[in-house]
Amino acid sequence: MKKRVLVSGCNGTMGRLVCSAINNSSDMCVIAGFDKQIICPAGFDFPVYTDPTKIFKIPDIIIDFSSPIATERILSFAYNYCIPIVVATTGLNETTHCLLMDYANKFPVFQSANMSFDVALLRNILKTVSVQLADTDIEISETHHNRKKDAPSGTAKMLADTINEALGNSKTLVYGREGKREKNEIGLSSIRGGNIAGEHTIQFFGDAETLEIKHTTYSREVFAEGAVKAARFLLTKEKGFYTMDDLIQMN
Repeated sequence: MKKRVLVSGCNGTMGRLVCSAINNSSDMCVIAGFDKQIICPAGFDFPVYTDPTKIFKIPDIIIDFSSPIATERILSFAYNYCIPIVVATTGLNETTHCLLMDYANKFPVFQSANMSFDVALLRNILKTVSVQLADTDIEISETHHNRKKDAPSGTAKMLADTINEALGNSKTLVYGREGKREKNEIGLSSIRGGNIAGEHTIQFFGDAETLEIKHTTYSREVFAEGAVKAARFLLTKEKGFYTMDDLIQMN
């Protein structure tokens, strides 16, 4: 029997791609959506709710690609019924992150600011490289389409945190820049334009040479497929908090 999925943010660009990825799978189906309007995405046929308390079909799992406010609302629904949830929404505040960690003691929770398998590999690379190049000037730049609301991107923040944690949280994160650069900074800068799916560049500037590591996403379908893979993984768990690092360990 196919696993029943509720897609939170089903009318957004990523929500529609997640619905398509689920439709193309052999083991899952979308039974409902949650969004700010009661409109089913074109080409699909399932009920869409604007109020989580009105959802009467209880899914096996939730995939959330929405907004921080919508994530908080669907999390309450997930908590009430102990439904496993994959949270791929970016721009979440610290309170919501704490809720995710707390809820994971009751049911499985998967959270990542980027659902790309390659970005997860990039994080592991940075953990090693950062220690070797701790004395360099570290800068992260990211480019996304002109409709993206959060800046810097959740992925850029995640990469900066990865580097800083590897260095014992000895660096200060600086968003944008004015004036002279300080030695202990990790700079983050954002570019918005066109229809670029996502590009992240990490540079380690030394006195005589620079190391640059870059990841480019050509299609948002990568994130949708990653979310479905995460959902499939999460359905094998009883409770706990999981990230893309856990998926890497499976491969």
